[in-house]
Amino acid sequence: MCTNIVYEWLKTLQLPQYAESFVDNGYDDLEVCKQIGDPDLDAIGVAVPHHRRRIHEAVRRLKEADE
Repeated sequence: MCTNIVYEWLKTLQLPQYAESFVDNGYDDLEVCKQIGDPDLDAIGVAVPHHRRRIHEAVRRLKEADE
């Protein structure tokens, strides 16, 4: 898999195992990732509650960085 910004972001969250699923589901840049909600995580295959919380928290930080 090629290295991209979403892979690097997930790597910082210690969740790089989801990178391929993110990209396969159209989440190939951080602007798109800011829109992620629970139905999206279901589609991507993120089932572990702790991983979901980590992603939700990171999405919140991405949104705050824009403000």
